[in-house]
This record gives sequence, structure tokens and C-alpha cells, in this order.
Amino acid sequence: MSDLNRISVEEFKTAEKLPVMIVLDNIRSLNNIGSVFRTADAFRLTGICLCGITAIPPHREIHKTALGATESVAWSHYATTLEAISRLHLEGYHIIAVEQAKGSTPLNRYFPEPGRKLAILFGNEVNGVEEEALKQSDGCIEIPQFGTKHSINISVAVGIVIWDIFSKLTFYQNK
Repeated sequence: MSDLNRISVEEFKTAEKLPVMIVLDNIRSLNNIGSVFRTADAFRLTGICLCGITAIPPHREIHKTALGATESVAWSHYATTLEAISRLHLEGYHIIAVEQAKGSTPLNRYFPEPGRKLAILFGNEVNGVEEEALKQSDGCIEIPQFGTKHSINISVAVGIVIWDIFSKLTFYQNK
């Protein structure tokens, strides 16, 4: 385990973070929520906004998949997703929804602006991102899909999108 060069929770809390927040819009599955915490920890994101019915830690079912990431990743809860978006806009975040919508940009063609704070909005497992939240977002991206289902589990979608954004921002920062 020492070969993995893991930092402690205390070191994580004071370490420089990628200026990216995840916003969860009424996520039902506690396992999905826990998985998002692990992804946020893995890429050292600024934090997570848990909105609406999205459960909050501590919770046994979240902990099963978060494996302690609820202790390292900063999070806050908002009664509505619109409340979180409003707050993030006030804090200077550029809000990007992840949704299959008219006019959305394919993820592979989306390039975040280096140095700009970014909040990525993920929607409910059944209904997606709330229409009003989509309207309040600054843009919309979608993961290109080529199979028959045209949907990806939220925890997998978060992993794909965050890895893509992380790699693009890291590349730009190291250029």
C-alpha cells in the first residue's frame, strides 16, 4: 500500500484541488452517490453539491462505495439544484450540464477553459437533469454513445466526464 503514495485525509484537505465541483441533481441510488465521492477523491476535485433528494453522509449505503471518501471530499447539501446553481454562479463557477439535449456538445469536442472554475451537473437516474436546471446552466455536454441503450449509469458517466476534463485541464496546465 505504501507504494501507492496515497496522501492522508488531512493532506487531501489542504492539498491544491482541481477547480471542479460535481453537482448531483436528485440522485436516488446511494451506491451511485458513494461512487461519485470516490471519483471526486481520486481526481482531487474541489467538492460535491448534493441536491434535492440526493442522500447525504453519513449513511451506511453511501459508505459502502465511498470507502471513506466522504471524509476527504468537501460536500454541501442544497434543497434544490437551482439553489446550488445560483450559489455556484455567485462563486464564479461555469456550470456545465451532462445531458442528451438539443445543441449539446459531444464530450470529445468540449475543452474546459484552464483556470476557470467549473461545476459539472449530473441528473437523476431516470429523469436526467431538471429542465429548469438545464436552462440555468452555461452549457451542455453529452457522452457520445453508439450502442442500443443510449444511457450510461450515473457513476460511470461521472467517471468518464471527470477523467476527460481532468486530463484536458492537466494537459493545458502542463503545456
